[in-house]
Amino acid sequence: MGSPAEDVIILGSGPAGLTAALYTARANLRPLVIEGNETGGQLVLTTMVENYPGFPEGLMGPELISGMRQQAERFGARFLKGDATVADLSRHPFSLMVDNEVHRTRTLIIATGASANLLGLESERKLLGHGVSTCATCDGFFFRDQQVAVVGGGDSAVEEALFLTKFATKVTLIHRRDKLRASKIMQERTFANPKIELLWNRTVVEILDASQGKVTGVTTRIDGSSSLETLACDGVFVAIGHSPNTKLFSGQLEMDERGYIVTNHGTMTSVPGVFAAGDVQDHVYKQAVTAAGSGCMAALDAERYLENLG
Repeated sequence: MGSPAEDVIILGSGPAGLTAALYTARANLRPLVIEGNETGGQLVLTTMVENYPGFPEGLMGPELISGMRQQAERFGARFLKGDATVADLSRHPFSLMVDNEVHRTRTLIIATGASANLLGLESERKLLGHGVSTCATCDGFFFRDQQVAVVGGGDSAVEEALFLTKFATKVTLIHRRDKLRASKIMQERTFANPKIELLWNRTVVEILDASQGKVTGVTTRIDGSSSLETLACDGVFVAIGHSPNTKLFSGQLEMDERGYIVTNHGTMTSVPGVFAAGDVQDHVYKQAVTAAGSGCMAALDAERYLENLG
């Protein structure tokens, strides 16, 4: 039969997963956290976090994650490096395959997060956290009195551009088509904002300058031509959407059309005993503090579920 089933397995080690680990550990449930291969989630890509309550001076993203992890470990949470590759939620206890080993559990908390869609440029990867960002509310403050570019044309890109006008002297919105996909009201606000300039029919082909370790500009190609243009700027915000990390549960859990897990009554999913927290089920707020809050909710929901199981 293999090893006995865990009370709680938590998938993911960002703020949602680590907060769930802290609460379930303090409830004496000895949670097993499967960290994933990207330990710490999106916060690890964030250099400075200034909007997490309780840290008036701000702190580095990796430092915040490290503190959360230590706190959970102190109360008995256990950690396993690696990704779950197969999940079976059709029978109880649930089973997960991690590195060819099967782990069984009476409750499952999914906190696998979402990944920002990126342009796929080498320079973008090198400058992520050094002038390239995927979150204006996280990093906009660092670009006070500077010039920035936002790449994208949907609601999220337009929201980021409008938010950045609070800090930047100029925001250039670079879009690969000749019209925005954003909602009418958001478009009107964008066109009315004197700080926002639009560059239509452009594809970003390079972010400058990885050799200096900071952003100095972007090179764009005009649609359908070979002519390149360089725009000077101090920061680049990539806003072409997020993809929730939910492939593992495709066909097993109810999801919305974008692949986010649907939750009800707190963090309950369509399968009793399976709970979801953080960006894997939240495409609206997407903040470290809201992810942590929903991780706490998932832990309490799982604890209550186990009590009712007896």
